Amino acid sequence: MTGLRAGTFPEAAVRERARTGTAAAFPDLADYGHALFGAPAADPAADELDAARLVPPVFVPERLEKLIDLAREPLPTDVDLTTDIGGFASALPVYLSAFGSTQVASADLGQAASGQAGALGVPMVVGENVVPVNGYGRLTGGAGRSLLGRIRAYADAAPDGLGGVVVQQSTEDADAEVWNLVYSDPSARPLLDSGRLGFELKVGQGAKPGLGGMTVVDAAEGGRLSEQFAVEPVFDPASGRVLRCASPGTFTEEILRQQVRLMRNNFPRARVWVKLPPGRDVAAAAAVAWEAGADAVTVDGAEGGSGWAPTAFLAGVGLPLAECLRRIGAPAGCLLVSGRVWEGLRAVKCLALGARATGLGRAALIAVDEDPRAGLVRLVECLALELRMLVSALGKYRVPALSPDDVWSPRGWAVPERAPLGAVR
Repeated sequence: MTGLRAGTFPEAAVRERARTGTAAAFPDLADYGHALFGAPAADPAADELDAARLVPPVFVPERLEKLIDLAREPLPTDVDLTTDIGGFASALPVYLSAFGSTQVASADLGQAASGQAGALGVPMVVGENVVPVNGYGRLTGGAGRSLLGRIRAYADAAPDGLGGVVVQQSTEDADAEVWNLVYSDPSARPLLDSGRLGFELKVGQGAKPGLGGMTVVDAAEGGRLSEQFAVEPVFDPASGRVLRCASPGTFTEEILRQQVRLMRNNFPRARVWVKLPPGRDVAAAAAVAWEAGADAVTVDGAEGGSGWAPTAFLAGVGLPLAECLRRIGAPAGCLLVSGRVWEGLRAVKCLALGARATGLGRAALIAVDEDPRAGLVRLVECLALELRMLVSALGKYRVPALSPDDVWSPRGWAVPERAPLGAVR
């Protein structure tokens, strides 16, 4: 190494790239399979949702109505948290965000999280590329990494009439006919007959908007998957690992509109969800999906997602969740959001700003990793306690009663006019 010094320039990062080449564009390879990725921790002063505050009113007419109804002073335990989430009855305004085929999500954590979400009576989304990578599986088998292994764990634990399973589909999943497999499988019939099966069209995701799903696989596995995915040798060959890349998919207004209509026509008994990335035209895209008949639109903020991605995407690509909520304004349908939600305060802010429910992603996996039998249940029980106390403090007793007036931010939360279709904001 020469004696050259770079002053305040990020010399160490440049030298790392000079040593390792393309691998330096990603997080440390040694962490893969042992860590959850996503946007770095936010500075509360820079994260608008964290900086915003809930603002209870002095006058609480809804509390008076509740008092008259109960013939006593209302308590936080009187808050009703049951919610319709994209056509499913849910015990709470919470859903389990999509876990795809990454190593962390596809180990026993995915199956454990599925069982606990079922027991909680909240909907669960099964993420992309599970079938192409881990297989379809059989409900009578024990393949926990398979698609139906997760569905079985959920269905076995779910109370009657609550929750639901939503199966996400990417371009590669479409090639594997994932939705057709699930919709026609007799083992999934109980969910279908009870109105608790849905399909989610993946348009994009929060952690890496504009990119498809990515996982690190060993070279032999990369060879097996190379007919379905792009496989890139971005790491040192001595590592024995390669990058598996899914396609991001190609969408226009008309393609999205037709995709939703095809879903409704081909799978008339399943709920239809659409997953959007935090793009600058997210409001227009959500409007297209709802007008085409989607039961729910899910939006990850740039803070959302737990999967592998280039550090440039994790640090600086995509709109923050607060800005997504601002641009969408008053939703025309069921809006579901995720992005660094793990406790009640951030969740209530999202609910007040238009979301019907908030997703648990990284928080859910961390909770299950801490206790595979009950970690997620305890996390959600704590969140539910906070939800009831916060909603009650706002003088309200139903989640739909929340409104932007309940949130204060230096920028304000005036609801914008809805963008016309085709507009980019």
